Amino acid sequence: MDSSEAERMRGERLRVAVGGFGAIGKPVVRALHEGIDGLELTAVSARDTGRAETWMTRELGRAYPAMPLARLGEVADVVVECAPPQLLGELARPVLEAGKVVVALSVGALLSNPDLVPLAARTGGRILVPSGALLGLDAVQAAAQGEIESVTIVTRKPPESLRGAPAIEAMGLDLDTLREPVRCFAGPASEAISSFPANLNVAVALGLAGFGTERTMLEVWADPGVSRNTHRISVTSDSSNFTMQIEGIPIEENPRTGRLTPLSVISTLKRLTAPLVIGA
Repeated sequence: MDSSEAERMRGERLRVAVGGFGAIGKPVVRALHEGIDGLELTAVSARDTGRAETWMTRELGRAYPAMPLARLGEVADVVVECAPPQLLGELARPVLEAGKVVVALSVGALLSNPDLVPLAARTGGRILVPSGALLGLDAVQAAAQGEIESVTIVTRKPPESLRGAPAIEAMGLDLDTLREPVRCFAGPASEAISSFPANLNVAVALGLAGFGTERTMLEVWADPGVSRNTHRISVTSDSSNFTMQIEGIPIEENPRTGRLTPLSVISTLKRLTAPLVIGA
């Protein structure tokens, strides 16, 4: 962020829209409604507009405008994307073309929309990726300023949270009768996102933070012995070697998503206007 942008953000309230009204979008909308310094909620986008308006009226006491994804950038400086990954381009392109900011949760979909980063560079727009269900991205980014030798991530998930993944269906794996851990994937993170599009944004974010998605090695396990989405990350570099593990508590209404994910979005939004930022 350059000094002129930082000055503008301190002097004005940033308008924020939220694209997606599910397990992630609702907590973000609530936080913005309740108040984040320097930010103002202006609109949402939802698959079912009527249900979204009913929820906002009941839970918040008012219904914010509900608009199509592609139009959110018309009424916002910052658009939060928490929609299905196949919709990232539809939401992000108009926002970036206007030189505005996209907070992207579907980071894996950046690999299938390779024009978005060059578009942002050309127009002055920005793509911000929250840490989501992961940890230590700042440490990985710091290590990448030197020489990284290897990055690995081993992901273990309760079988139910992998239901519907293309790789699971291709294996013919019966998740309901699983009694032992089964390794469903081993290889570069760049090759896994199409097999687990709703599950592995964390691996792609890790790859983009440091060693590249082609060299970030990933294992995915369906493990009936775990009740939480678990990620173990190991990094070897010329500055430090470190290992991190996080056990995310799933959101009940969507077991593919951890409770930490919407909180990381809220934290990212607060950092936009905060006078003190830790871990930048």
